[in-house]
Amino acid sequence: MPATATESGISALPALCVDLDGTLVKSDTLVDSVLSLARHHPTELLKVPGWLLEGKAAFKRHLAGAVSLDAAHLPYNRELLQFLEQEHSTGRPLYLATAADLGIARRVAEHLGIFSGVLASDGVVNLSGHNKLAVFREHFGDNFSYIGNATPDLPLLEACREPMVANPTAGLRSGLRRARITPVRSFTERVSPIKAWLKAIRIHQWAKNVLIFLPLLLAHALPLGLVTGTILAFFSFGLCASATYIVNDLLDLDADRQHPRKRRRPFASGDLSAVTGLGVILLFLVLSITLAVLLPAVVARLSPDRALVRPYHFLAWLGIYAVTTLAYSLRLKRAVLVDVIVLSGLYTIRIIAGSAATGVPVSTWLASFSIFFFLSLAFVKRFAELENLRERGGSIAKGRGYHISDVEQLRSFGSASGYASVVVLTLYISNLNADAAQLYNHINRLWLLVPVMLLWLSRLWLQASRGELDEDPVVYAITDRRSLLLGLLVIAVVLSAL
Repeated sequence: MPATATESGISALPALCVDLDGTLVKSDTLVDSVLSLARHHPTELLKVPGWLLEGKAAFKRHLAGAVSLDAAHLPYNRELLQFLEQEHSTGRPLYLATAADLGIARRVAEHLGIFSGVLASDGVVNLSGHNKLAVFREHFGDNFSYIGNATPDLPLLEACREPMVANPTAGLRSGLRRARITPVRSFTERVSPIKAWLKAIRIHQWAKNVLIFLPLLLAHALPLGLVTGTILAFFSFGLCASATYIVNDLLDLDADRQHPRKRRRPFASGDLSAVTGLGVILLFLVLSITLAVLLPAVVARLSPDRALVRPYHFLAWLGIYAVTTLAYSLRLKRAVLVDVIVLSGLYTIRIIAGSAATGVPVSTWLASFSIFFFLSLAFVKRFAELENLRERGGSIAKGRGYHISDVEQLRSFGSASGYASVVVLTLYISNLNADAAQLYNHINRLWLLVPVMLLWLSRLWLQASRGELDEDPVVYAITDRRSLLLGLLVIAVVLSAL
């Protein structure tokens, strides 16, 4: 029989029983546990099929023993929690009644301190649906109220004194209508799904994929086939990148929920289902690969004279990007200094992928500039994280491996890398030969790029040192008005030099 934290008789007031997953917390602790297992003990995933064969309750018991969810940082439904605290203050008996394992349920109950008892799965009985109803009647008779969110809760809502719902699913709403049940209270805490998904796929990060256009633009050759191929590459890379961002967010749920800003991310906050996220990952990867496979045929059709010699070279670089990003999410992001090297390399891979999509080679100058420039951006991202952590009184960046004492060294590494990229730019301009001169009629005007780059990089690091920089330099670049004006100035200088 499912365990209880305390025994109780029948009270004059109906006992108020509250579901956990999707109700008191907006996420599913079972899915959260699987993701935590994948992050911290990936080899343990090999045991999952055997655990499942033992039954759902046993599976939950094994998971609860393998990982330890942080009850203090779960995404609670704040409106519901406030109501429960008010009911508790009146002396009403509250029970956490959930299909989650007893170990997880007890951690939540102990953290909140408002429940008279806990009813949960015990490794043998999965406390859901009719199983839960039977236990309720054994403990409370018919003198209970219930708050649920999903279709399995329908029998309990039909049988209870006061049916209440929290973020009800479409299936539950439909079932309630058929049963002609009107909930006495509804606790809804949701954001717009469109807004949540745009945030989850990080559509603003697609700005990085503009780098794919660089080889074609710098070659000053714009045949229709190559332009179309580059556009396909842009969307292919964007879809793949968004899929990897979702993977990263799902694996980082624990750390994100403890971060003052990242806890608002759609999956960490429970605004989006992790299961749905896995489906979107698969969909985006399929679409990304499809575009990459179609790319060479489109280029050959629109510009036969520019057909790609290595038609699936872009697909190969797309795969390298996906594998590298996955490795970064699983392990490399916690390796000090290796993480920034990999992060900067992901920018450069975009330029190489643009070259592969068009057959236009990447010059050694562009490769050299990108290595130092994007290394500086990677360092400023870590520097800003540590600077913001220091302001919050922390000492170690959770999940990163950096200490507050590393701030000054990261500042040195990053600013030196940024200025090194400007040195490469000056050497490129001063070494333009006769062939390159054919690309620019007014080469000397390119020298105006040097003070612009120095100004932008210096201002970037100055704001980071003041703690005024968003932890993501891309967000800073596309939202900061002065950065946008300097970007327009760069474009104007280049165009004037043609």
